[in-house]
Order: sequence, then C-alpha cells, then structure tokens
Amino acid sequence: MVYSLAASTLTVAAPLGCDSSSAADAEPARAASDVLVTGTDEEMLVLQVTAANRVVVRLPRVEVGQGVTTAVAMMIAEELDARLGDIDIPLADARARGNQYTGGSSSVRSLYGPARELAALARAKLVTAAARRWGLPGWTLRTRDTKVFAPDGRSATFGSLTASAARITRTTVSSRPKPASRHRVIGTPTARIDARDIVTGKAKYAGDLAVAGAKPTVVARPPTLGGTLVSVDDRAARAMPGVHAVVKVPGGVAVVADSFHHAFRARDALRITWAPGPLASLSDAAIRSRLRAAVPRLGTPPSGSAQTEGEFEFAFVGHAPMEVLTAVADVRADRAEIWFSSQAPMDAREAVASAVGLSAAKVKVHVLRGGGSFGRRLNHDAAIEAALISKAARRPVKLMWSRADDVRHGRMRPASHHRIRASHARGRVVAFTHATASVSEAYDGTGLSAQGGARALVARAQGPLPSDSGLYNFGRVDGDSGSVELPAIPLGPWRSVDSGTMRTAEEILVDEVARALHKDPVAFRRTTLRSKTLRAVLNKAASAGHWGRALPAGQAQGVAVHEEYGSCVACLAEIDVTDPKAPRVTRVVMAADVGTAVNPRGLEAQLMGTAVDGISTVLTAGLHIDRGAVRESSYADFRYARQRDAPLHFEAHLMPSRREPGGAGELGVPAAAAAVANAYARATGTRPRRFPLDF
Repeated sequence: MVYSLAASTLTVAAPLGCDSSSAADAEPARAASDVLVTGTDEEMLVLQVTAANRVVVRLPRVEVGQGVTTAVAMMIAEELDARLGDIDIPLADARARGNQYTGGSSSVRSLYGPARELAALARAKLVTAAARRWGLPGWTLRTRDTKVFAPDGRSATFGSLTASAARITRTTVSSRPKPASRHRVIGTPTARIDARDIVTGKAKYAGDLAVAGAKPTVVARPPTLGGTLVSVDDRAARAMPGVHAVVKVPGGVAVVADSFHHAFRARDALRITWAPGPLASLSDAAIRSRLRAAVPRLGTPPSGSAQTEGEFEFAFVGHAPMEVLTAVADVRADRAEIWFSSQAPMDAREAVASAVGLSAAKVKVHVLRGGGSFGRRLNHDAAIEAALISKAARRPVKLMWSRADDVRHGRMRPASHHRIRASHARGRVVAFTHATASVSEAYDGTGLSAQGGARALVARAQGPLPSDSGLYNFGRVDGDSGSVELPAIPLGPWRSVDSGTMRTAEEILVDEVARALHKDPVAFRRTTLRSKTLRAVLNKAASAGHWGRALPAGQAQGVAVHEEYGSCVACLAEIDVTDPKAPRVTRVVMAADVGTAVNPRGLEAQLMGTAVDGISTVLTAGLHIDRGAVRESSYADFRYARQRDAPLHFEAHLMPSRREPGGAGELGVPAAAAAVANAYARATGTRPRRFPLDF
C-alpha cells in the first residue's frame, strides 16, 4: 500500500517491506489515496514534488558507483511521466529503523515495486488536481515532461499543482503502475544521471566536504596485522608546523593537522614501538597448509564410479576501491555527527554511539556517495575511528586512510581451500561433493565492533555454502565446510561473497568432467543444466562468442555459468598465453537474464566490471601474508587489472524478460572468473589450482 503524507506539497510514501509495523498500519485497508499519515515514517521510501517542479526521492541506499540512483530515477520517471533531469535522488541519512542495507545485489529488486507505486500514485493525484482546476474529466488529460496537458493544449507543471494535489484524497484516474508493455523509460539504455557531476568534479565525496573546523587526519598503524602500541614519542611530531593534535586510538596513533601533507609528515616523524601481532610468525605457506588440513573429508564415492577430483586454493583479496576510506566526524559531549559512505548506516550509527559513549539518538550519520566499494563499505571501521579521534582531540576531524592503510589493514576476502570430486558412471555424473575451508573471522581489524549488520554477509564469506544442488543434474550433491581461525586477519564481504570462489572452483571441475567424458564443455553443460533459463544464456553466449572457432596456438576459449539473486549468467572468455608470463584475456562475451533490466546500459557496465574482477582474481590480484603482515601496499603490487589488461573486445547480451528484476551487481563474478580459468587451462593444457595464477 502507498500512503499520502501530511505536507504542504504532494508527498507520498511506500513501505519497504519491513517486518515492524508503521504508523500507517493502524489505518484500515483502503484505496491508497485515502490513507493520510502525519509525518514521514522512517521505514518508507518517500517521494515529494516541490513547487520548483523538482521530484525528490531521498534514497535509503548508497550510491557507490553501481548506478542505483539512476535506476530509481528511471523507475520514477517511467510512472510519473517526468523528465529524468527533473528528478533528484539524494541519499538518506541513517534512520532509526527499517532497511537501509546496500548489498546482496538487492537494491533494484527491493525498490522496483515501491518506487513505481509511489510515482503512479503521485501522477494520479497530479492529474486529478489538474482535472479539478480545469473542470475536465481526468481521463482526458495526459502527462509528459513533468507536466499535465489538457486536450486543448493547456499545460501545468507538476510543481504548480503540488499543493492542490497534496489535498487530494480520492483520485479520478488509476494509480496503478503501468504494465511492462507500456514502459518507455524502464528498459531503455540510459546514461547515468550523475555522470556529468562525476567527471566535472561537482559530485561530492567524503574527502570533498568542508565541515566547519574539520582538520585532515591520518593514523600511524602497526607493521603487522593486529600489532599493538607499546610506546610513542610524539615530541617531534607535535612541534611540526600545522599539527593540532596527536592522539592514541585502538588501531594506532592519529595526527590531526592543517593539511594532509602536514599530517603525513608528522605521522612519519612519530617514533613508535610496536608489539607484533598474533600472526607475526605466520606466512602464506603455513596458512595454506592449515586451510588444506581443515577441509572435511569427502567420504566414499558411489560404487563402480570413476572420479574426477580437484583441489583449489584462493588467496586473500582486498577491495581496493578507487576512493580510500574517508570519514568526517564531529563528536561533542552530548552529540555526534558523522559524514561518510556507508552500505549499513543504521549499524554504523549504533557502532559509533557505542564507541563514543552516546545513545544512538544522539548520533547523526550522513550517507555520502562512495568512489567504489565492492562490499568494503558494509564495514564502518573508518567512521568509528574518526569518531574516537574527534572525541579525543576535542575537535572535528576529516580522517583519510592512505592507500597503504587500505591494502595492508583493510578488509579482505578470506583465503580458502576447496576439495571437489565428481563421480561419474555410464557417461554421466552420479554424485558431486564439494568440501571447503576458509579463514573465519576472529578479529574485527580495529579492536572495535565495526561489523554490525554486515555480519551475515561476512559469515557467508567465511563459511561457504554447499554446492547448489539445483544447477546441474549431478545426482547426489553434498558438501561440507571447515574453518581456520587466524586472529588479526580483518575480513569483509567481497563482491559475490562465497560464490566467487565456490562456483569458480565448481565450474573449473565441470570442464574437467567434460574432458574426462570426452565431451565438449558447452555441449556437456547443455545436457546437464537443470534450468531452461541457464541453458538459454549459455546458448546465447556460445553463439555470440562463436564457441569452438579455430584459434592460433596458445589461444583458447573458456566458458562458465552461474545462477544467483533470481538471475543467471553465462560467460565466454578468450585468452592469449603466447607469452606465458603475461596471459591476456582478449575477448569476453556475457549473456544474462536478470528479469527486467531497468537500465540496460548500467547492467552492461556491471557485467563488464565483473569480467575485470574475474580477470584480476584469476590471473594477478591477491594479497600475500608475510610474517603476519600484508606484503602489498598499493596498486603497484596489488595487481588489479588495468586498462591494458582489459579485454580487447567485450559484449553483453541481455535476455528479454518482463518479470520483475533480479539481482545483477555481483552476478557475473563467478562465471567470469571460471571462464578465464577454463580458457587458461585449455590454452596451456594445464589444470590451474591456485588463484591468482601468479601466486
């Protein structure tokens, strides 16, 4: 149900499917335009039409580059018949209740119904208001370009009608969303509404804010993970020009100064003695050994079957978004205010309040756009740290993690080890077993409770799920998992969470099963996939990518599929390993069925991003642990794919559908990673087992 809110301008709200009851729930079930609610319920998505002819929807999600603001604006424009340029999608501050999580590829799915219902009701009220003003039947009026038009050519902007529309309790035209057959905006490739602001510098990130009195701040951190401060001589740092404060925090020693240049110089002048972290004697080889030993046994295979087996290792992987963690904090004795990019702002508010000794009601969290995330901003380490520094320094601060801080002390995808066995007899798989072990969370990375509502997603990353028994007709499918506790390893949800390793390993083994059965990998999948939709995307990728075409020596194709979030995808990759030390993915073709693609251009960008993720994590990008410390410190040695590593040719094919949207942001990672690995295996005649390959 959609509700009207008591306001001087047209303001309507739709609940976001929360469990707790709202103020409007006490109203009897009636037509949407009959229900009037005083105030704005925090569990709702709220749309307002201003007198300046702007349509404003304060979004309870965060924009981190995935294009959710554009998708929501398109939903609103579709149902309201407004121009995209007249729609504003600011980000909502942290609320007291409701659902404000951005994760699990859920944003478009969760907002698709409420956003369209909001706009459809708003349009009905505006048309009804215009009909009353002109004395005409509502059905004779039309809407377009943020205006209502009469048959004789008269027009009125939505803004000029908003006050009268706010008083409408019964609409004279339908307030139902349009059927998909009438969509003109949804499904049309559209440029991002914030693209110009981003490229011209108008878009504001946490580092761009000019909060009164907030001084640039950096932190000196221990050389090993989980290292602790023994002593600090800060006399030289305090004496340097531009330095305002030097304070201790759980993660190290913070310097507050006039500029980041001053802050970094003073940080480097600190003379600190550190106690090593609990993993100071541990490096990669020992971690891999522990993980291997923690993988549960596979058990006895079916009698009379042959076995295709594989063991796969995946390294730790950092998020490394382009924008490093930055947070502005102003903590006073009786209140606190925080500005940063958060995928879980409600949890962040609770965590900050607990850290600084205030009630959550006294803490205000402003959500800002983020320059990338990939799951990293589900954690709020930087916000808590900034709040503690502000409290200790007794002044507002603008904290920025350096790139080295982000790589060496930031969250990471856990390392994992997988043991998979496919049992086959009489030309088909009769049993499939996948056992795995990963590093479990035993440390939060800052000495603070910074996990909050992201914990469930992290748990997925640490305790991978058994194989998806519904994907292939593989007889008995089972799995088990173990874990290794490594105190001081800071973990966090990484794009696609457990699927990025689980499904990648499985799709590699599926190729090896096809080889053992003397079958083509695509043909084998066609005959064993359970889902018609999956077969359709596989067929599309194979045909568009010209599967099986002749390639020169040292080049090959690979293919893989994945299904999750109510969506499915297939990926075909071509690789050139003529230079064994520099394998290059030359071509990627992806086909996806995500239901209704609200913005096909945005979806193609998401799929392209997942292709780069797959290329990176399979070929070059991972984090080493050397004697309790992360070896890498920047993009120079954390070797994520650059432009020169991107496919020379990329294409995405979106399957037509009128069902509601599924998830898409993380969907392509497992298929892309596995397709690249399978292409590498075919090109080299090897069986890759450790990823990235250069580890």
